[in-house]
Amino acid sequence: MVSKALLPEFWTEILVPVCAVVGIVFSLFQWCIVSCVKLTADDDASSPTEDGKNGHEDYLMEEEEGVNDQSVVAKCAEIQTAISEGATSFLFTEYKYVGVFMVIFAAIIFLFLGSVQGFSTKSQPCTYDETRTCKPALATAVFSTISFVLGAVTSVLSGFLGMKIATYANARTTLEARRGVGKAFIVAFRSGAVMGFLLAANGLLVLYITINLFKIYYGDDWEGLFESITGYGLGGSSMALFGRVGGGIYTKAADVGADLVGKVERNIPEDDPRNPAVIADNVGDNVGDIAGMGSDLFGSYAESSCAALVVASISSFGINHDFTAMLFPLLISSMGILVCLVTTLFATDISEIKAVKEIEPALKNQLIISTVIMTAGIALVSWTGLPSSFTIYNFGAQKVVKNWELFLCVAVGLWAGLIIGFVTEYYTSNAYSPVQDVADSCRTGAATNVIFGLALGYKSVIIPIFAIAVSIFVSFSFAAMYGVAVAALGMLSTIATGLAIDAYGPISDNAGGIAEMAGMSHRIRERTDALDAAGNTTAAIGKGFAIGSAALVSLALFGAFVSRAGVETVDVLTPKVVIGLLVGAMLPYWFSAMTMKSVGSAALKMVEEVRRQFNTIPGLMEGTAKPDYATCVKISTDASIKEMIPPGCLVMLTPLIVGFFFGVETLSGVLAGSLISGVQIAISASNTGGAWDNAKKYIEAGASEHARSLGPKGSEPHKAAVIGDTIGDPLKDTSGPSLNILIKLMAVESLVFAPFFATHGGFLFKIFS
Repeated sequence: MVSKALLPEFWTEILVPVCAVVGIVFSLFQWCIVSCVKLTADDDASSPTEDGKNGHEDYLMEEEEGVNDQSVVAKCAEIQTAISEGATSFLFTEYKYVGVFMVIFAAIIFLFLGSVQGFSTKSQPCTYDETRTCKPALATAVFSTISFVLGAVTSVLSGFLGMKIATYANARTTLEARRGVGKAFIVAFRSGAVMGFLLAANGLLVLYITINLFKIYYGDDWEGLFESITGYGLGGSSMALFGRVGGGIYTKAADVGADLVGKVERNIPEDDPRNPAVIADNVGDNVGDIAGMGSDLFGSYAESSCAALVVASISSFGINHDFTAMLFPLLISSMGILVCLVTTLFATDISEIKAVKEIEPALKNQLIISTVIMTAGIALVSWTGLPSSFTIYNFGAQKVVKNWELFLCVAVGLWAGLIIGFVTEYYTSNAYSPVQDVADSCRTGAATNVIFGLALGYKSVIIPIFAIAVSIFVSFSFAAMYGVAVAALGMLSTIATGLAIDAYGPISDNAGGIAEMAGMSHRIRERTDALDAAGNTTAAIGKGFAIGSAALVSLALFGAFVSRAGVETVDVLTPKVVIGLLVGAMLPYWFSAMTMKSVGSAALKMVEEVRRQFNTIPGLMEGTAKPDYATCVKISTDASIKEMIPPGCLVMLTPLIVGFFFGVETLSGVLAGSLISGVQIAISASNTGGAWDNAKKYIEAGASEHARSLGPKGSEPHKAAVIGDTIGDPLKDTSGPSLNILIKLMAVESLVFAPFFATHGGFLFKIFS
């Protein structure tokens, strides 16, 4: 007798969408609270609450001179409008090009998958059980194309909504900083939470609705149903790739240009309104770090869910049509939304930020609290949503698994994510010795700063790789590739909290820029700098989570691809696989070279334009003339749109070319090679860049005797730190974060096209054999 999950199918049908709707409602509630901070002089003195909580205590009401100055408020509103319009304009331009790609690639999916059975409309024997009949390959082609478009649109929407929220909140954070660092923190964090919950809930809801709509046609053919759902992950990640690369090139071209000419050559502060690149720099924070990051983490969530669903559909869950157990990945995500909701209250309603030094611990506590509560949540979902014993498909055989073993798979991924987060924090926060050592190396110039920063990045790879390795071993030992997929889901189960603390960083960064441009006092800028420094570290933690989950997701997708393509073993001693491994390991280097050079080319044009304006506009340095911001915005926009296409084509075309011309075995080698080298380079690049950035901020803040000995701004050590930060910018915000999309995207694309490769792949080997 086959056991069933304790949770009835009826309640599963209700719980998943209800949790998603709760997440959306909670995000809108946070939005309403942020909206209470008005960008008009008349209402400026009001605040969201006056209950003495969340940084609103009297001793934080440090009224600044000019707090009700209408001109300051109007200036903030004007700058925010300029940033918002620039970001919106860029994203619409980017989405035009991405939309053309989406239509072309959707057609390719339909044609390639439809050709597997010659566009036949007849039912066919199922891939894994030939005694049963399944829907025709043409149906898989149609529904995979539909799910690809749905995933792409959801990914684009996630990035766009995140950008709008961030641009809506940045000036409001600046205004609240006049009354205290605690109030500014709350506005920035609530705004990040809006993005986090909207993205997590929308992704879950769209996936759930898609599954139920597809089920109307597929009926009992769950193998075909969930195979077609993989297009959802492909759509999400393909949009994320262009968002990350395009947005990353945009923001870093502006940032490098602003820093090199403004800070180093002209010795003016960061975000000084005299700097022509300053608006483009602030726009870039939103299109790269917010819109790109939102699409990236949505892609990770979609792919890990799809990998788990594909493997589960050919296990006892799918064979016995146990709907509740089948939707176990969605139940984990549903529980994650509820857990993150409770966790958010600790930052916004339960504890108070009273001083600058409490900001970073408050953000770190969000990770700890969510992980601890989520562990209990996973145990509850595993006990109620899974049978006590079941089988999982394991490369041609069914492996017996207990529900407590699957709980351990999810939990190990969850805790590995926390470990990666803390290791990332240790290597990128200026509160610890690694970054302080990098700052100290600036005494002898930029060269030693670069050497120390590179060494730090290489060393920071060690513990995260061990954490990922342990996760893979434990989860695979218990539940084969399904265990690896749910371990990735475990790492992403608290995605709403992760996104909240990640989005908080760029919002705080923009708030500081607006304070500088609006001519607010030095004290206000110190507060926004403190918020930004903590945000730099949390952004690095977010990238660590994204890279770690990408490694697990791509491995799970790799396992599903190998099974679907009919590859029994991947023998690394065969020439077909070895050449694939070598080429795959090379791809992240090729991709990084393209993105780094793109940033360099765009930054070169930006530097030349900023220098031209300083040299030719009379009164610009004196502050009596306005710079031409629009030209710098156009340079970043044109460069990023042009330069994002070649790296995108490299990633999207590689699986198609290798799979068709060289076959599934060589493609297996390419996927394995890119996974192994891509993860290492991504972690190293992200942490190196984060460390250089915070070493610069450590010198600028001058919070300790050691830091003051290296400063002040404009000193030789500070100039060396700025150069290191400039080199690190494309590493941490363009190449590093984009690499985790590369390894996921190639794997999910290979899975989607697996039936085509299995039927028509290896064209060259067939000719010469």
